[in-house]
Amino acid sequence: MKKLVILSGAGISAESGIKTFRDMGGLWEEYDVMEVASPQAWESNPELVMRFYNERRKKLLDALPNNGHQGLVELEKYFDVHIVTQNVDDLHERAGSKNILHLHGELKKSRSTYDPNLIYDVEGWELKMGDTCEKGSQLRPHIVWFGEAVPAISDAAKICERAEIFVVVGTSLNVYPAAGLIDYVPEGTLIFLIDPNDVNTSTYKQLIFIKEKAGTGVRKLIDILKEKYLND
Repeated sequence: MKKLVILSGAGISAESGIKTFRDMGGLWEEYDVMEVASPQAWESNPELVMRFYNERRKKLLDALPNNGHQGLVELEKYFDVHIVTQNVDDLHERAGSKNILHLHGELKKSRSTYDPNLIYDVEGWELKMGDTCEKGSQLRPHIVWFGEAVPAISDAAKICERAEIFVVVGTSLNVYPAAGLIDYVPEGTLIFLIDPNDVNTSTYKQLIFIKEKAGTGVRKLIDILKEKYLND
């Protein structure tokens, strides 16, 4: 089976009702997102940060995978699919995708502020001040905040280096270092970009632009790939 690597972003989850920072206009309630999604925010007002992520988690519990997520699962029948996602939700998992690497952490997990290797599932939607790891240290959201390193980026690059087909869905390649992953894709690999907005694609050779939202775009992708690779 050909190795199909997918880089997914906020646009695919937006169709499930998960608001992006762009949807929020850079604000949450009256707060700039930097006041709730950065190490400095955690240091200065951890209660506010907790509340922000508790609200995100609560909304996630009510969200369902959409046609975009489900279409990517269907591709596993025909290809060796690996998903590298910028999203912190678990909608790919709930849809049934098997190989998923989260670049920016996972909303439904927490980790120790003392030892980042101690990671725990969050039961329900609420993480509280006073919830501690086994070493007695406060738990924080298991999220890569603005200004923090992205530990999974090297593993993601290795996955992209082995891509025989590469698909970008739900992201316009503006968020780094994730956007730089396309540079690891082998020369000559066919690249698909699914986005409803105009995107400058002149930089990339061998690129097919599907100007659709994720749900309908993934369905078109499936039809194209089946015709190209499965009808020979």
